[in-house]
Amino acid sequence: MEYTYFPQRDSDNSFKRFRTFVNLPIKLNSKGTYLVPGLEYRNVRFDYEDPSIFDSTNLNDFHSIRATIGYTFKMSNDWRFAAKTGFFLASNFEGDGVTSDDFLFSGSIFFIKDQMDESPKAPWRLIVGLQYATTAGRPFPLPFINYFKKFHPSWTYSLGVPKTNIKYLLNEKNILQGFATLDGFYANIQRNRNIPDSIALDANVASNISMTVALAGIGYEHCFTKHLVFYIYGGYTLMNDIRLRSEDQENVFTINDQNSVYGRTGIKFKI
Repeated sequence: MEYTYFPQRDSDNSFKRFRTFVNLPIKLNSKGTYLVPGLEYRNVRFDYEDPSIFDSTNLNDFHSIRATIGYTFKMSNDWRFAAKTGFFLASNFEGDGVTSDDFLFSGSIFFIKDQMDESPKAPWRLIVGLQYATTAGRPFPLPFINYFKKFHPSWTYSLGVPKTNIKYLLNEKNILQGFATLDGFYANIQRNRNIPDSIALDANVASNISMTVALAGIGYEHCFTKHLVFYIYGGYTLMNDIRLRSEDQENVFTINDQNSVYGRTGIKFKI
């Protein structure tokens, strides 16, 4: 479970997001093959307080429900293959029900080289893959890469996209980290908004809303047990792109592009 807060600089606008999700690995055989169903719910509260010359009612509450299924098995030479696909609903649900535009799809494939047990003094792990989602607005998959290494009994680092960090283990229960990462959300607007030509960008009919941010900051984790962890992160956005977009993913209206502070906290049970 996680709560995130994005206030908007030079504005009374803000984003508040509640997120909860579960992934349940199901062991299929003794060779390391797993099926991993997952379920996630997000609620984004967008307080839009800027003066507006278009209809901004019902643009303050967005919901997302995602269902996924993953499959992974071991390959040779300590490599592992994984694939995941799913669909989700993301909308302000201001109409009488669910529409076809509320449905979105995603898929990804990964190759994982794991040396966590084979290199006890300096364990490392490499993940490379491709991800595709209809929310990206691009007709091609995006790359994913992550390299993790423990280079000291108290220090680890992770390099890649969408997240890079470095962690310092104060003791068995407390961890500090510095990080840079990407975040955001996407949702359909069931009743399209007409944006006056004088302020519209590439088009003037908005059918969805998106936020893409790049941010950096510091974080703290407390391990109640080996598997139960509390965390809190704070930082500042390096890029803040919040837009209304057309059904062809063309820019319609920039809501706010001022960088601002950022906060996120949550609790997770991990295996």
